[in-house]
Amino acid sequence: MIGFWSGLAGKLAERWLTLLVLPGVFFLATGATAHTLGWAHALDVPRLVRAITTWTENPLATTIGGQIVLLAAILTAAAAVGLAAQALASVVERVTLAPDWRNWPRPLRRVAERQTDRRRQAWTEAHATYHELLAAAEAARFADGAHRPRTEDELTARNKRYAANQKRTRIGLEEPDRPTWSGDRLHAVTVRVNRDLHLHLPIVWPYLWTVLPEPTRTNLTTARTALIKATTLTAWAILYFPLTYWWWPALPLSAGIAVTSWRQIRTSTDTYAQLLEATVRLHLTTLATQLGIAHTGAPTPALGDTLTHHLHTQSPAPDPH
Repeated sequence: MIGFWSGLAGKLAERWLTLLVLPGVFFLATGATAHTLGWAHALDVPRLVRAITTWTENPLATTIGGQIVLLAAILTAAAAVGLAAQALASVVERVTLAPDWRNWPRPLRRVAERQTDRRRQAWTEAHATYHELLAAAEAARFADGAHRPRTEDELTARNKRYAANQKRTRIGLEEPDRPTWSGDRLHAVTVRVNRDLHLHLPIVWPYLWTVLPEPTRTNLTTARTALIKATTLTAWAILYFPLTYWWWPALPLSAGIAVTSWRQIRTSTDTYAQLLEATVRLHLTTLATQLGIAHTGAPTPALGDTLTHHLHTQSPAPDPH
C-alpha cells in the first residue's frame, strides 16, 4: 500500500512538474528577460548576463533561507501561470471545436454564424463542381464505351475531379455546421454514422465506451490528450503575446507557438475523429451483444435504429393531476 501511494505521488509530481511548472518557469524567464532588456536592447545578451549576475549577488539569493523562499516563490508563480494556461486552454478548445456556438453570446454567435455560412457556401460550390465533373465523366464513359483506352483529355478530367474533391475536403468532409474546420471534423463523425447506420452517436457513445477493449480506450484517450495538449499550446501563445509590449522578440515567439499549435490541433482532431468513427463501426455489434439485441454480420441501419431507440431516455410522463 505504501508503494502504491509513493508511486501515485511520484506520478502526480511528475505531471505537475511537466504540465505546469516547467512551461511556467520558461514563461517567467521570458517575462523577466522582456522586462530587463526592453525594445531598445532586445538582443543585448551581455546586458542580460550583467543583470543576472546582479540578481545572484543579492543577499536574498546568497543565503539558504533566501534561496528556499525564492525557489518557493518561483515554483508557486510558475504553477499559477500553468494553471492559467490550462484554464485558457479549455476556452480555446470550446472556441476551436464550437459544439455549442448557437448558444454563445449574441456578438460571438453572429460572428460564428457568418463564418459557418461562408464555409457552407464554399463547400456547397465545391461539392457541386465535383459532382458536375463526376457526372460528365460517367456520361462520357457510357457514351464512348467502358473499355476504350484513356486519352489525355480523360486524364485531365480525372485530375480536375481530384482537385475539386481536394478543395471540398479542405473545407470539410461533410457540409459545414460549425465555424471551424476542427469542429466540423468531429461533427462529421456524427453525421456519417447517422447517415450510414442511423445511429445517434451522442446517445449511444457513453454505452459503447463501457464495452470497448482496453487497447481501444487507450488509443482514444491518447488521441484526446493530444488534442488537449494542442489547445494548451495555443493558450501559451496567447499568454506570450502581451510580452510583446515590453520585448519585440516575444512576437515571433508567440506567432511560432500559435502556428505550431494550429497545425497540431488540426492533426490531433483528425486523428481523434478517425479513431472515433472506426471505433463505432468496429464495436457497435459488441454493444448490441451486451444488450442482447440480435444482429448478424456488420452493423446495419436497422441495428443503428434499434440501438438508438433502445438507449434513448424516454421523456417524463405527464402529471396526471
